[in-house]
Amino acid sequence: MRRAAPPALLLPLLGLAAAAAADCPSSTWVQFQDSCYIFLQEAIKAESIEDVRNQCTAHGADMISIHNEEENAFILDTLKKQWKSPDEILLGMFFDTDDASFKWFDKSNMTFNKWSNQEDGEDLVDTCAFLHTKTGEWKKGNCEVSSVEGTLCKAAIPYEKKYLSDNHILVSALVIASTVILTVLGAIVWFLYRRNLDSGFTTVFSTAPQSPYDDDCVLVVAEENEYAVQFD
Repeated sequence: MRRAAPPALLLPLLGLAAAAAADCPSSTWVQFQDSCYIFLQEAIKAESIEDVRNQCTAHGADMISIHNEEENAFILDTLKKQWKSPDEILLGMFFDTDDASFKWFDKSNMTFNKWSNQEDGEDLVDTCAFLHTKTGEWKKGNCEVSSVEGTLCKAAIPYEKKYLSDNHILVSALVIASTVILTVLGAIVWFLYRRNLDSGFTTVFSTAPQSPYDDDCVLVVAEENEYAVQFD
């Protein structure tokens, strides 16, 4: 007998539980708070920092920006444990000569810094920032890099997924409960479906033949016959 495919009710269950946690583009990315991070370990030749930045924008991200001590520590820890990084990582920061201040390429606010005790030169034109991966401190350097041994990129989680992450416990509980309920219902439907399939979808009903006459009619006919016999 040809084995039938599972009912359509069971198919959505396969991806239901994982849908809530799929915040970052793939498993090669690492999530922290409301952002996803990836370290592109490929060494590249570069004529300017824009060539480095293009490595990130090609992945739908931008060069790294850091906004608090926790994020800075997370990046250092991940670089040591998961990513093989050089001693220095180019940050997505540049010196804006228009208002004489450092800015992030991703246009986020400059809310945190971790500059080392380094004296500034007289001219900060074409000055960028580098993260020292052993100390976690930042230092200023020339943006005109000739090559990099890795690029650290960052992408913000979309609003819908960010909201999901903020309510992760509640959403996860609802997803798990829904999955269990649908799995039980799907199992019942599948069991009934296979039972009917194995039986060939045939059901035999047996009913006792009924007389075309009811009991009152039979009694009247019997009395008439008896009356006719008496007169014979």
